[in-house]
Amino acid sequence: MLTCIKDKIKNLNIVIGCPIGCRYCYARNNCRRFHITDDFNKPEFYESKLRLFDTKEPKVFLLTGMSDLAYWQPEWIKKVLEKAATTPQNTYLFLTKRPERLNIQTDLDNLWFGVTVTCAAERERIEILKRNVKAKHYHATFEPLSDEVGEVDFTGIEWVVLGTETGNCKGKTPSEKWWIDGLYAQAKAKNIPVFMKEDLFTQGIITEDGMIQQFPEEFKL
Repeated sequence: MLTCIKDKIKNLNIVIGCPIGCRYCYARNNCRRFHITDDFNKPEFYESKLRLFDTKEPKVFLLTGMSDLAYWQPEWIKKVLEKAATTPQNTYLFLTKRPERLNIQTDLDNLWFGVTVTCAAERERIEILKRNVKAKHYHATFEPLSDEVGEVDFTGIEWVVLGTETGNCKGKTPSEKWWIDGLYAQAKAKNIPVFMKEDLFTQGIITEDGMIQQFPEEFKL
C-alpha cells in the first residue's frame, strides 16, 4: 500500500502567505476559499502555534506548507529556531524557492532545509541553498516536475522528494516517467533516500511496483 506523505509529515503552518505567485499554488487557493488571511501576498506569523512544538512523541513537521522560508521575517526565523532547539524530539523541515534571499547559520540537528526545483533552469537553487544556509541537513523537492532536470549535484543532499502537478488548473504539465527515472537513478547512485508522491501513481506516471517511498533514518518514522 502506498503512503501519503502527509500521513507521516505533518504540516504546521506557523507562517501563512507568500508573494511568489506560482500558478499551481494550492495554498493561495485554500486561503482564498476559506478566508484564512486577508492578503496571501503578505506573510503572517502565527506565534501562538509555537506551543504545538511541545509534543510528547517525536514528530516530523513541515513548517512551510503555506509559505516560503525566504519570505519569513528574520525575527520569525529566530523564534522558530529557538523553539526547535528546546524540542529536539521533533524534526522540522523548511522549503524555499528563493534560497538567494536567505542567510541562516545553525548547528541544530533537527532542522532540515530544502529547495523546490521544477526544471533544469532551477537546479542552481540547490547550490545557492547550501551557500546561504549553513546547516547540518539538506533536502530537495522536485515538484511539480515540469521538465527534464538533467544532471544534478546531490552533494550534501540527504533526501529527495519527487512529485507531479496536481489539481486541474489551466496549463497543467504532467511529469514524464523518464524525468522521474533520471532523478531517482542519480539519487540512488548517491545512496540518498527518495520519496515518490502517490500522485505519480494515481496519474499513471509510475506503476505501483515502481513507486519508491523512502524516508531518512533520522526521521524515525
